Amino acid sequence: MSPLRVLALLPLLATLGGCNLVVMAPSGDIAAQQRDLILISTVLMLLIIVPVMALTVFFAWRYRASNKEATYKPDWNHSTGLELVIWAAPLLIIIALGALTWMGTHLLDPYRKLDRIASGKPVPATTRPLEVEVVALDWKWLFIYPEQGIATVNELAAPVDRPIHFKLTSSSVMNSFYIPALAGQIYAMPAMQTRLHAVINRPGRYQGFSANYSGAGFSGMRFSFLGMSEGDFEGWVAKTKESEARLDRAAYLRLERPSENVAVQRFGATEPRLFDAIRNLCVQPGKMCMSEMMALDAKGGLGLAGLHTTLPLAYDKYSRRGGNQAPFGEEPRFIASICTVEEAKAMMAMAPPDTTPRDLTPIRGLGLTPPLTTLAPLTFAPLTPRRPQTFTELLGLARSSQS
Repeated sequence: MSPLRVLALLPLLATLGGCNLVVMAPSGDIAAQQRDLILISTVLMLLIIVPVMALTVFFAWRYRASNKEATYKPDWNHSTGLELVIWAAPLLIIIALGALTWMGTHLLDPYRKLDRIASGKPVPATTRPLEVEVVALDWKWLFIYPEQGIATVNELAAPVDRPIHFKLTSSSVMNSFYIPALAGQIYAMPAMQTRLHAVINRPGRYQGFSANYSGAGFSGMRFSFLGMSEGDFEGWVAKTKESEARLDRAAYLRLERPSENVAVQRFGATEPRLFDAIRNLCVQPGKMCMSEMMALDAKGGLGLAGLHTTLPLAYDKYSRRGGNQAPFGEEPRFIASICTVEEAKAMMAMAPPDTTPRDLTPIRGLGLTPPLTTLAPLTFAPLTPRRPQTFTELLGLARSSQS
């Protein structure tokens, strides 16, 4: 390569000076162990790759056509020693990589509690981990500190050398929580909870972000992670508590609406067990929590005593976000009774015609036919003596059967 071309490449090499090698120089013990795992795995693989590349060049040069001194053996086809080297070396590398991967997978399991805060420094028996509840929103991060009773948006803080226990979920779509200086990434998924244990060993301001594309505002879904001394962390908590904003269910429903490039927000107080409501999709008042529905299913499903529980089942976010795209409108829907096909046909025949003008656009959009619009709220004569006529009567019957 000519000297002029080398000089032309120098400005490009200078730009590499701005690269952030935080993955290879982390500030947390878990991230440091993950870095070591990457380096050791790379070195083990290079033990095969480098000799193979070097021998490829050597043989091409040694046995070139113009080299008359090279040994020429056209009938050579086997060497026990060479076969042993060719097969034994990769096999040993694979065994070493397998053992390293197996141990690393278990020792660095994000669900596994920390047994050390740094190399040679076990976790003190009296140290309690810092509990942080993380919610991935569109497109921002919500951090709830249940023990301190505070919450922040796009700012996370933790004391140095104290284990951190993260609980993560998402409000709408799957996302990925990643602080390269602290630990590896872990997914946050709606209606589910993942966990991450980590520790920061050096004070400083680090960057966290979403490592999983989640929509239009994904590029601005970043936050600051502050590693502090214990005293500075207590001061940060006290400063956050000075905020008059309170994160209750109503405030969360407003915060949940999609927004981009959101500035740091602080909430001086939080509603207890809000994270559990977010994870169970029942923040909005009147909605059944997913855990409650699973408990009903575990006991046999929907019986007569559980008919009233279908009223709050509406996991539709369009209406709460200010839209009008809910297919049947924003009014609550419930099951008034359970009947056979024959009984339903008889009830349809007994129902008077509905002459109220209705917008059929949502119905047609769902592929339903206009006659279904005759199912207006009506009270029918009971086909059997024990069938309730109204929803209120049905609730009374359900409650009496429970008692």
